Amino acid sequence: MHVFLTGGTGTIGSAVVAELLGHGHTVLALARSDDSARALEGAGAEVLRGNLADLDILRAGAARSDGVISLAFGRDYSSPESLARSVAEESAAVAALGQELIGSDRPIVAVSGTPWVPGRASTEADPLPTDGPVGGRSRAVTALLDLASRGLRSSAVRMPRTVHDQGRGGFAGLLTDQARRTGVAGYPADGTQRWPAVHARDAAALFRLALESAPAGTAWHAVADEGTAVRDIATVIGRRLGLPVEEVPQENFGPFGPIFAMDQPSSSEHTREALGWRPTHAGLLEDLENLQP
Repeated sequence: MHVFLTGGTGTIGSAVVAELLGHGHTVLALARSDDSARALEGAGAEVLRGNLADLDILRAGAARSDGVISLAFGRDYSSPESLARSVAEESAAVAALGQELIGSDRPIVAVSGTPWVPGRASTEADPLPTDGPVGGRSRAVTALLDLASRGLRSSAVRMPRTVHDQGRGGFAGLLTDQARRTGVAGYPADGTQRWPAVHARDAAALFRLALESAPAGTAWHAVADEGTAVRDIATVIGRRLGLPVEEVPQENFGPFGPIFAMDQPSSSEHTREALGWRPTHAGLLEDLENLQP
């Protein structure tokens, strides 16, 4: 399959490129910079120059493909306004890609987050929340899945709060960045709230499986660790960086503060049974041991 991919140089995307190429697919990847283009070409992908706001380029990439994986998302989380811009940009891109493929019966796999359900682990059957700072992302993915009735094999892989590789990435990575800036390995609330997690290479395997075989209109959970206490995550970060570990106000984490403070475990039982997905790489706490001071 010739796959058009956005976000191919990120923590998840670079693993997806390797996974696809390693299983006989070819990759056409969007690159917004010379550095991204060199990295993608070095990995073995063909490059299409442009950025996520170039909707005509996205449509052209989709038209050249047998299937699409949409991973790109803005990197500026410094304020609610910048996060909202990233959500709006991604939503427009997902809509453009889906519209281009209507009636083709080709697959498109989008990405979202796992939902949270009070008192239990969320499952693939739970709807995505449409409020909060990333609610627009949920609405865009839901709209894409609804296109399944119009000749599009759309599916979504829901990612946990931390997608990690060598101790980097996701919410745990943001805690690490904050610790380096402030000199404290801090956590919001009492630290007993749980975050799900997955290794990037395990997540990449699920994106490939969804592309190859997921039925239209379905959602899947890339969850390896159902829920790790945030205080335990901060404890490993503090030990590896030689910093004190303590509770800090959730406001210290900007627009992510309210999300960081929530208990949000998630299950992937259905995904494992239906798609045969089996995570094999290091869990979050083990992987965080790779952090360097």
